[in-house]
Amino acid sequence: MDKFPRMHRLPPYVFATVNSLKMEMRRQGEDIIDLGMGNPDQPTPKHIVDKLIEAAQKPVNHRYSASKGINGLRLAIAKWYMCRYGVELNHDEDVVVTMGAKEGLSHLALAMLSPGDVVLAPDPSYPIHPYASIIAGADVRRVPIAQDRDFFEDLQVAIRQTWPKPKLLIINFPHNPTTVCVELEFYQRIVDFAKENGIYVINDLAYADFTFDGYEAPSFLQAKGAKDVGVEFFSLTKSYSMAGWRVGFCCGNKDMVQALTRLKSYQDYGIFQPIQIAATVALNGPQECVREIMDVYQDRRDALCEGLNRIGWEVTPPKATMFLWAKIPEQFRHLGSVEFAKLLLKEARVAVSPGLGFGHFGDEHVRFAFVENRQRTNQAIRGMRHLLCP
Repeated sequence: MDKFPRMHRLPPYVFATVNSLKMEMRRQGEDIIDLGMGNPDQPTPKHIVDKLIEAAQKPVNHRYSASKGINGLRLAIAKWYMCRYGVELNHDEDVVVTMGAKEGLSHLALAMLSPGDVVLAPDPSYPIHPYASIIAGADVRRVPIAQDRDFFEDLQVAIRQTWPKPKLLIINFPHNPTTVCVELEFYQRIVDFAKENGIYVINDLAYADFTFDGYEAPSFLQAKGAKDVGVEFFSLTKSYSMAGWRVGFCCGNKDMVQALTRLKSYQDYGIFQPIQIAATVALNGPQECVREIMDVYQDRRDALCEGLNRIGWEVTPPKATMFLWAKIPEQFRHLGSVEFAKLLLKEARVAVSPGLGFGHFGDEHVRFAFVENRQRTNQAIRGMRHLLCP
């Protein structure tokens, strides 16, 4: 690693310890219920798969594609934003297709940031949100985020105490891992804040459709003036259960979108064209499949939260995302999230993500993912009951 200085800025992978123990136990024949990784397990809707097969059988689609995305997909993205959020986008200037949101966000940070630039990002957060900037050579100032904190107040404190002035703010609502949700008024304050302080904004809207109990997640681009200061990423990974397909897009501020488009033109020839054609069908086609997928996750959420509360681990069902951000029971809190996650593995045969892996402020929590059916979830609850209620 001494030969690769950039790697020194990436800390050891916190999840590795738990993952290693999980794999070791599985090799020994243990039945581990893995609620750690947010890996969608529902099949991609049939009409999307059928379009992929049809398109893949045409040799013309086997050639290089367009790095910024085929015209039909970018038109579908612009239409999707207009129909869903009333946001007008120029499909040629305001939209670029990415290989999932992670790739797009990472390359946008590389296009925008230089060593010495400062970026504001929530803590805890999905790792790529701060580390895309760190990989690009920038410095990150962490802003605490939690259900019982005012993120905007913490943001104001951070910018007053930061020098040089931040260049970029990265946000993600509904939030992974804390499940914090916001309304459109919050985004309007963010836009006003960005204009007042001369900073750019990136919002990751990965969980736009993972909403429950009547909550509807707004788009950052709905806020007045949002396109003046920022962009939004969306991925088909969650909503259409297309995790392995790697299709996402970035929309909004023309300068930011074009910077990403230009960088990508040097680095890739775009996603395999049949996948882009199938993604176009996903956005343009019937959307009932999205709600059907969400209903599965809501049932899993209910099973997990009801079960945990039943055994004395008090949790509040989240309004959005495919996760439960659970505070470690008080009698185990002194262990910290990594050791507690290891304890759950050893004693309950249940794998979760330690909160420390998402940032310093996450160490009193663990994250559950709604990736097992009700039967397996209830099995996990029974295993944890023996630990929590000896």
